[in-house]
Amino acid sequence: MPNVITRMSSLFLRTLREDPADAEVPSHRLLVRAGYVRRVAPGGFSWLPLGLKVLRNIERVVREEMAAIGAQEIQFPALLPREPYETTGRWTEYGDALFRLKDRKGADYLLGPTHEELFALTVKGEFSSYKDYPVLLFQVQTKYRDEARPRAGILRGREFVMKDSYSFDLDDEGLERSYQLHRAAYIKIFDRLGLDYVIVAATSGAMGGSASEEFLAVASTGEDTYVRSTDSDYAANVEAVTTPAPPAQPVDGKPDAQVHHTPATPTIETLVDFLNNAGLGRTFTAADTLKNVLLKTRQPGAKDWELLGIGLPGDREVDLKRLEASLEPAEVALLEEADFAANPFLVKGYIGPKALQDNGVRYLVDPRVVTGTAWVTGADKADHHVVDLVAGRDFTPDGTIEAAEVREGDASPDGNGTLVAARGIEIGHIFQLGRKYADAFELDALGPDSKPVRITMGSYGVGISRLVAVIAEQYCDDIGLVWPREVAPFGVHVVIAGKDEAVAAGAEKLAAELDAAGVEVILDDRKATPGVKFADAELVGVPTILVVGRGLANGVVEVKDRASGQREEIAVDQVVAHLTGLAGK
Repeated sequence: MPNVITRMSSLFLRTLREDPADAEVPSHRLLVRAGYVRRVAPGGFSWLPLGLKVLRNIERVVREEMAAIGAQEIQFPALLPREPYETTGRWTEYGDALFRLKDRKGADYLLGPTHEELFALTVKGEFSSYKDYPVLLFQVQTKYRDEARPRAGILRGREFVMKDSYSFDLDDEGLERSYQLHRAAYIKIFDRLGLDYVIVAATSGAMGGSASEEFLAVASTGEDTYVRSTDSDYAANVEAVTTPAPPAQPVDGKPDAQVHHTPATPTIETLVDFLNNAGLGRTFTAADTLKNVLLKTRQPGAKDWELLGIGLPGDREVDLKRLEASLEPAEVALLEEADFAANPFLVKGYIGPKALQDNGVRYLVDPRVVTGTAWVTGADKADHHVVDLVAGRDFTPDGTIEAAEVREGDASPDGNGTLVAARGIEIGHIFQLGRKYADAFELDALGPDSKPVRITMGSYGVGISRLVAVIAEQYCDDIGLVWPREVAPFGVHVVIAGKDEAVAAGAEKLAAELDAAGVEVILDDRKATPGVKFADAELVGVPTILVVGRGLANGVVEVKDRASGQREEIAVDQVVAHLTGLAGK
């Protein structure tokens, strides 16, 4: 049965000629200007008819590929009780990112940021035998996270649509199979959406678990930095890069550590300049110095902060994202003046390992600080540094931490080539969760021997509403959006170019024929100038524009490909077949 053709004259749409003042990235600018979304509050957007059509098309692709691997769709509420999240510790672990509220009786609730707890409890409530497994369940659901700084339109909002799926298996081999099924499904999803993306090793964060990979859409505006090897297929989010440690060195025969008066050298640069002019018989670089950065950390739910010292080569800066990923779920903050005043053994600019360890401060170092390496570092006294302080002889760190910046040219962790960096936007994340949530809720199945088997889980997410913006980022030009056909709100944008009634009638007829052939059509029948109509067609970004104008009298119409800009005249009696072929109908 033919659809009612969508007409621009009655479509709930207003395009804008000016960019929104708060737009930082192309997708935000164009989705607002083209009338796909409207801002309601920081991090909150309304989906208007065109935007909702694109969102639903992406959902359709995701649902089709999830069904293809045997996943079944369910739906949980977004408003959730506190208790399951208290059981797993995430009521506190999520910190300020969680929207918490109370009902009229004072009971605690939250708006769901993710639903591992509910999935685990639901499976526990329904299934009890090994014969019931494996299980693959998914939902398409609105999620809520109280982002500190919502930005970039729907790319980073407080409310967003996500597909999250979960696998439940009897053993680790089953989990690996479920993980690979999802990995292959995600590749199909993102290939169908026409995205330029990479798959990178990632950290699990507050989700927990072991194996973890991210799918990142390549975008210069992306918040995620990833690195790849020049000589292999190694790729990782910077938070997941493991620094190759150099071999340990013998401590025998190393010069004794000596304290030197180094006036006015509170920075690495001033220290290196001083040392190279001090007549010590050798040349120093920033990489020879050990920079000690003082922080404070606090575990979820704890009141008190604990001091933490981080030691890293002086030619490296601390990467806060890597640092926070290494310390999750703990909260991390830099020391304030009051902290230094309360701990007088911390001599700003001249902090060394000795005072930290003498005062019970946990001290973690970069993996490059191995036994036998000699360093220039603070002597815990104003205007003094110690030269040739040897790791494993003069100080022993409490462990290592991945906190230093990753730079282009660093050795690839797999031993092949060096690293180059690029930016991307996270569009999918897959985790082998293991038994974290199954343990929390005692999710077991009775095995064939009637003994309980602890279930192992996987978690797999796709940011559906974010994908609308990601596709817009990758498919746009200076004048508007350029949707790939799989997700476009319409297949053909018919423009009536002229006031002649015969032209209007011809356009109506072609629109009806296309609709009958299964091609979704939007018809610009407004009493506007051709220039306004063409500008809106370019902005809205439907993949094919059909212009019905003066050429109709000669039996031809114009077909324009929005992506390439190519135009061709086609006979009226052939255009429906031509456009049906383009749309794959």
